[in-house]
Amino acid sequence: MARFSPDCAVVLLEHLDTPVTRFLLSHPSLSRSFEPQVRRQCLLRPVPSPHRPCRASGGLHTLLFFLEEDEGVPVVLVCGPKNTGKSTFNRYLINLLLNRLPVVEYMECDIGQAEFTPPGCISLSSITEPILGPPFTHQQMPGKMVYYGQTSCEQDTERYLDVVKYVFSYYKKEVPLVINTMGWVKGEGLLLLIDIIRLLSPSHIVQMDMCDWKVMPPLTSEHIHFSAGLHTKGKQQSKCKQLGVGNMESWKYPEGEDVSAPQHKLLYVHPEFPRAGVRVHSSILRDMSILGYLGHLQSPDIGAVLPLHSLVPYQVPFNAVALRVVHTDVAPSNIMYAVNASWVGLCCIPEEVRCQTEGPVLLTQTPICDCLGFGIVRGVDMEKKLYHILTPVPPANLRLVNCLLLGNIAIPSCVLVGQQGIEGEIPYVTSDYNYSIMGSGKLRKKKQHLKRRFECDYP
Repeated sequence: MARFSPDCAVVLLEHLDTPVTRFLLSHPSLSRSFEPQVRRQCLLRPVPSPHRPCRASGGLHTLLFFLEEDEGVPVVLVCGPKNTGKSTFNRYLINLLLNRLPVVEYMECDIGQAEFTPPGCISLSSITEPILGPPFTHQQMPGKMVYYGQTSCEQDTERYLDVVKYVFSYYKKEVPLVINTMGWVKGEGLLLLIDIIRLLSPSHIVQMDMCDWKVMPPLTSEHIHFSAGLHTKGKQQSKCKQLGVGNMESWKYPEGEDVSAPQHKLLYVHPEFPRAGVRVHSSILRDMSILGYLGHLQSPDIGAVLPLHSLVPYQVPFNAVALRVVHTDVAPSNIMYAVNASWVGLCCIPEEVRCQTEGPVLLTQTPICDCLGFGIVRGVDMEKKLYHILTPVPPANLRLVNCLLLGNIAIPSCVLVGQQGIEGEIPYVTSDYNYSIMGSGKLRKKKQHLKRRFECDYP
């Protein structure tokens, strides 16, 4: 160690052997993801000027310079199209901030590619350790989490904004906050992003875009203040009409008028990553995040991986929890068919669940409530009125769960088709699939297709 100066760093590489990685490797379809690949390294040159687009590493150092100069607690919002390096930028930024601070807050607004939770969640997490791997390696319980239940919010943007507002309200504004946003930045997606910026009022915005084409206009304070969002109006709309000004870009506030619009600093970043702009299979990343979460069901002791069907589930009475399907309408007579063999959010609603009968308690509206974790409904006992739920959530937190939310997040197919020790016909799996069903075209390339075989006899 005496040979190293204070400016040097020592990196220790070890074989990653954990219950999570062993569980992932037990699925042959995902084992190839861990094969070593030789990739070209790219040196990132810093560009110090904040007035022109800069590279990723230069953008980080410029942003840190801004954060150190500014007073108050910074709120940094990172936005841009898909596959431009937002997640990588966030990890680098959080790690650099952790060199200076003991904790950094992170708010996840990307329900399709979440960093610390399975997909379909909006969450607020306190990060105290460096982020050194992909999402499936650091699944953790956030300080506040809401299960939205879908990987896209196009069908219900109002509920999405309500959830974002609810989660953000728990931010204490005592430590820096990094906000990740969705890659949907075209059309209504851009308008929704303007709404989010107005709602969260970040002090800094990092806008990422490709070098050769621009998807978004520069999200300056003026642009956010004057442009209409999806659910909010720009300041120029009413005044421009009154003043008879047709070009809103040329209109300025009257001299002496107080401008209450939040001002932020914009850092425009062009990534220089070898695969920036290359579309990756987001469904695989989502499946690995779910499997990374389910890997916590494995024993921490090194040993053989236990298949999920060999683990003992919890028994939950029908009248102990309320039930709601969040992404579509399901007739009450078919609700048990939908919940069987499904991925569910284990949530806590403030109202007490009351039911006069032993039947299921069905909610008529989707609540905005805390999510304490996730589970698989691996069976429904109609005679004893019980759900059988498999989950790694500790019993102390399970006592608070009184609501099950079923969304449009599917159990990874490898969990069902790759079950170990199953002879003959695999439960819940069939090759007889109706391709006329909407959305079934995405499944054509699979050798086997999933279709719930309802084992409960619900009238």
